[in-house]
Amino acid sequence: MKTLLNLIWFIFGGFVLALGYFLAGVVCCALIITIPWGIASFRIASYALWPFGRTIVDRGGRVGAASTVGNIIWLLVAGIWIAIGHVATAIAMASTIVGIPLAIANLKLIPVSLMPLGKEIVPSKRLLASYGY
Repeated sequence: MKTLLNLIWFIFGGFVLALGYFLAGVVCCALIITIPWGIASFRIASYALWPFGRTIVDRGGRVGAASTVGNIIWLLVAGIWIAIGHVATAIAMASTIVGIPLAIANLKLIPVSLMPLGKEIVPSKRLLASYGY
């Protein structure tokens, strides 16, 4: 089922969203100072390309001042625009019954699109195992 959902996701919006993250990552890496945002953007691009079977969790430990400032800069420069893309594609996906799970997954990507630093993408099985399931 994950593979089927991922294929539908890829065709109906995942590729375009991943491309947006990839372009933001290229721009961030080209500016040298913003390389950490570029790396985070590439990680999220891979998740936006094939999201089912993986999840986003906060990295362990405290979020430092540098990550907080970095997230604010990302929010103003790229995060808002990518979040708008998520909302637009979620609305389009939710217009069909088959697309409702895709729209929900799309809305789950909005928090990480706004604040990418301090997040980690893990397989869903690893998350369940950490809770003893």
